[in-house]
Amino acid sequence: MSVQERKQRERAERERLIVATARELAEQQGWDAVTTRRLAERIEYSQPVLYGHFRGKREIIGAVALQGATEMAAAVRAATATVDGPRERVAALARAYLDFAARNPAVYDAMFQLDGGLAFAREDTPEPLKDAFAALLESLGEVAGDGVDPALFTEVFWACLHGIATLTRTGRMPPEYTERRVELLMDRLAKV
Repeated sequence: MSVQERKQRERAERERLIVATARELAEQQGWDAVTTRRLAERIEYSQPVLYGHFRGKREIIGAVALQGATEMAAAVRAATATVDGPRERVAALARAYLDFAARNPAVYDAMFQLDGGLAFAREDTPEPLKDAFAALLESLGEVAGDGVDPALFTEVFWACLHGIATLTRTGRMPPEYTERRVELLMDRLAKV
């Protein structure tokens, strides 16, 4: 291994450490607790080293969001791969999505609530975000109904799931009715 390859590997490891530490700190104490000073202390590097990887907190949030999008896409695909029938796939997708949001609140916030400097629904949208949407579209597109644009239907269904996840987490909707909400959503929107 050349010196340059070793340095690239070490740089990638430091970057993973920064993102993992930011994510851990955000999950434990919220995003307000994530500062470059605290991150530098936790990873035992100086703040200039952090700035050598990320220009600031916004880029770190973006990196956590991209990691989260990859994980969410994998969770949705894993949940839908083992069930038969469109209704069962949509139900599995909804449960996987809501479970991901509940288990990873800080990551979910990085993905959808905070400004990580990421472009959505544009040409320059990062691949992990496109892939997360594609994971939803794979199951939702088949239940959009005749004459309905599958991508548009996926956006609407996704918006409903996002609302359920966010309102439940903030205590505005009781969690014990989540399954009934998903059933109602499928009955009213999905053509299954």
